[in-house]
Amino acid sequence: MNNTTQEANSPLNPVLWVLAVALIVAGIYGNTYFGGESLLYRVLGMLAVAIVAAMVALQTTQGKAFWLLLKGARTEIRKVVWPTRQETVQTTMIVSLVVIVAGLLLWGLDTLLGWLVSLVIG
Repeated sequence: MNNTTQEANSPLNPVLWVLAVALIVAGIYGNTYFGGESLLYRVLGMLAVAIVAAMVALQTTQGKAFWLLLKGARTEIRKVVWPTRQETVQTTMIVSLVVIVAGLLLWGLDTLLGWLVSLVIG
């Protein structure tokens, strides 16, 4: 607990965030400045700058927490039980049937109300 409290109050966090934002701004400026160069080189440069900025941001307390969140999400995805092909086909057929029935009901209601309105206004 004491270690996380020290990390949260670390004066290095704002410096790292400023550095990450400065890298992104420098990458955007560099992309604009080198607008005449090949698109491939500019994209590779932007990817390199983005990776370095992400690595710097991951060194902050919030970045470490985000990384732990991603690792936890990956663990939870592994626990998902995916439906079989038969279950998928059956569910798709049921949903399609319900959509068709609802569409027919709405079409009939619209036709009925349109007919009633035409009777009233004449």
